[in-house]
Amino acid sequence: MFRMTAMDHIVLNVRDMDGVLDFYQNVLGLPVERLAEFQRGEAPFPSVRISADTVIDLFPVAESDDATPERSDLNHFCLVLSENDMPRLMTHLTAHGVAIEEGPVTRWGAHGNGTSIYFSDPEARRIEVRYYSAD
Repeated sequence: MFRMTAMDHIVLNVRDMDGVLDFYQNVLGLPVERLAEFQRGEAPFPSVRISADTVIDLFPVAESDDATPERSDLNHFCLVLSENDMPRLMTHLTAHGVAIEEGPVTRWGAHGNGTSIYFSDPEARRIEVRYYSAD
């Protein structure tokens, strides 16, 4: 079997980036990461850090973007497991009729780049599961 070990990140769809950044940084006191890179167009989104292990990614969407019509705020959430557990999870998902919609693919997260897969729960919530290599 496999075991999830942590919540890596959640991704919020954001229409007013300045207002949301102000709230998470100045109201909740969370430090912002990758803001300069985002502003220069080098990163697709900034993040705010909750802990050493967990971030909230702030994904910009246009006012007319219908990427997630039923859930305009939650883009997806990400869980972590070990590298050895990823093949077991993929086999388990397939055995239960759950389609892997994307991946394995490299993505940035709370601990830098990791390898991720994406799938959905029965109510169409997108889930990312990833591992970080022990390099």
